[in-house]
Amino acid sequence: MFPLPFFRRELPALKAERITLRLPEPNDYREWAALRQTSRAFLEPWEPRWSPDELERSAWRQRIRRYREDFEQGLAVAFFIFESRSGKLMGGITVGNIRHGVSQSGQIGYWIGERYAGQGFMLEAVKLVVHFAFETLRLHRIEAACIPNNARSVRVLEKAGFQREGLLRSYLRINGSWQDHYLYALISDDWGGSKTRG
Repeated sequence: MFPLPFFRRELPALKAERITLRLPEPNDYREWAALRQTSRAFLEPWEPRWSPDELERSAWRQRIRRYREDFEQGLAVAFFIFESRSGKLMGGITVGNIRHGVSQSGQIGYWIGERYAGQGFMLEAVKLVVHFAFETLRLHRIEAACIPNNARSVRVLEKAGFQREGLLRSYLRINGSWQDHYLYALISDDWGGSKTRG
């Protein structure tokens, strides 16, 4: 049923020098909710409008269920980002809309707590996920979209090697308003750690 054999309940953590990525677990709730709450004003301008129960445990359970279902169906892989040294949760990054067959593509999205922003952690996470997407998922193309005035996100994507391909008008409803987004993409043939795939 799964497009690739690695899609199972357990997936080894991905590690870089300063960060570790792993699948979210139910026991992450308190740390996740606390980080999201303290970073709310920082995150809200770039995300879909938060629901009234956004940080409630019931909403968390639904979120975990959706993460697992998407993973088991081979549609998405959601990771939490942890600081390797302290083990503290710093944010999240997802490869979603995974398509195989003639497309072999996916999209990445990410967030980071305000106290960890601007320190290069997200760039490390994006590079780890790119490697995972090309080498493990065997994707050919990875896309990302960001609001044009989100300078931090633009910088992360461009430093990670993504190329801007165009402007998507009124693409996503962010914080209650339809927003234009830049479309970025990275192709496996242009990625230094990847070889051409058939």
